[in-house]
Amino acid sequence: MDIKGIIESQREYFNTGITMDLAFRRVMLKRLRQKMKDMEEEILNALYQDLGKNKTEAYMSEVGMVYSEIDFMLKNIKRFSKTKRVLTPLVQFKAKSYRIPCPYGVVLIMSPWNYPFMLTLTPLIDALASGNTAVLKPSDYSHHTSLVIEKLIHETFPSPYVHAVLGGRAENQDLLNQNFDYIFFTGGKTVGRLVMEKASAHLTPVTLELGGKSPCIVDETAHISLTAKRIAFGKLINVGQTCIAPDYILVHESVHDALVEELKKIIPTFVGNDPIHHDHYGHIINQKHFDRLMGLLDPKKIVFGGESDLSTLKISPTIMTRVTLEDPIMQEEIFGPILPILTFQKIEDVVPMIEANSHPLAFYYFTTNKVRATNFLTHIPFGGGCINDTIVHIATNHMGFGGVGDSGMGEYHGKYGFDTFTHTKSVLIKSNAIDISLRYPPYHDKKDQIIRRFLK
Repeated sequence: MDIKGIIESQREYFNTGITMDLAFRRVMLKRLRQKMKDMEEEILNALYQDLGKNKTEAYMSEVGMVYSEIDFMLKNIKRFSKTKRVLTPLVQFKAKSYRIPCPYGVVLIMSPWNYPFMLTLTPLIDALASGNTAVLKPSDYSHHTSLVIEKLIHETFPSPYVHAVLGGRAENQDLLNQNFDYIFFTGGKTVGRLVMEKASAHLTPVTLELGGKSPCIVDETAHISLTAKRIAFGKLINVGQTCIAPDYILVHESVHDALVEELKKIIPTFVGNDPIHHDHYGHIINQKHFDRLMGLLDPKKIVFGGESDLSTLKISPTIMTRVTLEDPIMQEEIFGPILPILTFQKIEDVVPMIEANSHPLAFYYFTTNKVRATNFLTHIPFGGGCINDTIVHIATNHMGFGGVGDSGMGEYHGKYGFDTFTHTKSVLIKSNAIDISLRYPPYHDKKDQIIRRFLK
């Protein structure tokens, strides 16, 4: 595959100026939406083949969110793209100042396997709404979905506008050696560092959507039954293979037993008493990740679940208690249906425990104490999160989604996604009718005094 040739053709296409036209962008987004409708069953079937996602979950967490992003952009693209006049300092009289949103050009979007459709198409929509061309690189692990994405893109867009590249490490390496105008990467920290290193060779700006160990704090004031229900939902969607899933629980020791009992009650109502054979319970992406997760289990600390089936790559929802920060399961992001529970005595003890795994992508706190909630939201660094819920903060076009520090940089969704793929030019237009000589040499004390009045 001539990747360099693809990028050159996209640059030529971008340089024609066609993507600057708002009507063109609208037509292309509408065309994508219609083609998605036509291929919806294929998309859902591919997600089932790759991850065992049932149709309702796949639509709710992937396809429906893509539709929502398209509709949001179609509604707001004109407003987002407007040149905005801003105030001009008096010292620049007579002049007008403007902020002009402009696309970067040719962008690369590299997506992961856990939400292979949504995490490929959502940034693509933001990039196209901003006026860019795009090269997509979906994950090779989610092979069936990647094939459907390639078909969707091929039948919707001309290749010089949007092109999907399939393959594994060789193709990733080839792409990262090219000169793009922007790179958007979603995945793990190890590859994220490589992306940033490769981008630096061309001084290419990047957005990195990574992950981390996202804490879920439950204090003694929490509504325990509802808390258990919402934690279980956030942990078990996509069988825990979610970058913003609650990775572990920090629960006050006084409500530990009650929370564990509620979790034991609620989980079977979601996936039955035999989740390994439940039709609506998904599977781990491949044996490599299956084996990794099995290696994190400590049979002595399992109080619920623990069953597995290598032939179907399924691991049942598993609760581990009496976990410490030194346990293997606390040394890496879990990315599976295993929920370790740690306890604390005083709320002040929580911060050092969270800081043992710095800069989580998500943060969850279940409490009825508003003062405590505000304090945590203010002082704990994290990408995004919820008070008294999990993961649903991602399901809105009106807030950006992204990480901080170890969990990434940059954000997208809605207006924030449009801004990510846009360079906003600052332009001052000066009048020729007046030219104040104050700024020109030679300088002397009188000029110095006047300039200081303006610039103090």
